[in-house]
Amino acid sequence: MQNSEVFILAIESSCDDTAAAVLHNDKVLSNVVANQLIHNLYGGVVPELASRAHQQNIVPVIDAALKKANIKKEQLSAIAFTQGPGLMGSLLVGSSFAKSLSLALQIPLIAVNHMQAHILAHFIDEEDCQKPTFPFIALTISGGHTQIVKVNDFFDMKIIGETTDDAVGEAFDKSAKILGLPYPGGPLVDKYAKLGNPKAFAFTKPRVPGLNFSFSGLKTAILYFIQKNKVINPNFVEENLNDICASIQYTIIEILMDKLKLAVKETGIKQIAIGGGVSANSGIRNTLIEAQNKYGWKTYIPKFEYTTDNAAMIGIVGYQKFLSKNFETSAVVSKARIQF
Repeated sequence: MQNSEVFILAIESSCDDTAAAVLHNDKVLSNVVANQLIHNLYGGVVPELASRAHQQNIVPVIDAALKKANIKKEQLSAIAFTQGPGLMGSLLVGSSFAKSLSLALQIPLIAVNHMQAHILAHFIDEEDCQKPTFPFIALTISGGHTQIVKVNDFFDMKIIGETTDDAVGEAFDKSAKILGLPYPGGPLVDKYAKLGNPKAFAFTKPRVPGLNFSFSGLKTAILYFIQKNKVINPNFVEENLNDICASIQYTIIEILMDKLKLAVKETGIKQIAIGGGVSANSGIRNTLIEAQNKYGWKTYIPKFEYTTDNAAMIGIVGYQKFLSKNFETSAVVSKARIQF
């Protein structure tokens, strides 16, 4: 089979979004995502509800992806799926379907590391989007992960810094919960931050050696800050919401940028790419754009649809693995935690 004829069906089911995409080589033909709104009632993702919703969504989502791409399943070259990390019940729905379809069509099965996919999403062929060259530094920021990764090649990656406790996405969401904002709160913090003064309130940044992060102390500091001021003024949050959100977001971005600057200094690499759900945050995106002129970096920011969990990013990894014939048997297992 010639590379020009490669069609990859990709399946993503690591958390609460059921997603399917079809790629022709490195170009996305379709990218369909079904969100699970049920979790909003509980203030966070409920694993059992997530896996049940995946079971309901996976067939119509894949059918929609194939139809939107105008591809018949018989034309597919391989099936790529998220092996991990993620919620085990959710992962099993995607992997089970991928294995079954692979066996039925007698085409290769490809397992994909979800976090690698966030990084390699930059290699999807998109107009007006430049691709980084190796080596580069990747900052992966999501609800479950905060990592600085040195990327030497498509599958030669090394984590050189990561969170020692909570992920940055959790810090955003928990801060929003403290402020009484509904789940998911991270996007709301970003929304209100645009209207506030980022230096209205000062929060101490944690002192963590090297390239590692910590966000648990910041969450505690925000909680005590709000409790203290609500005793003085019960309407403190409502009256200062924009400034509080702007100050929280400013502090989090400062923490991320301090570590990125250190990573550039230690590695000598000035190419920076971001990925993961929190990379949709406008403050982070704008700060990285400004860093190009301020620090002489070259920064790469993915399109919004490739920041949150999606199957197109799974598909681009699947395509690269297909080229090197890196296939799996049906004995491959899903993993809630998985290393690069």
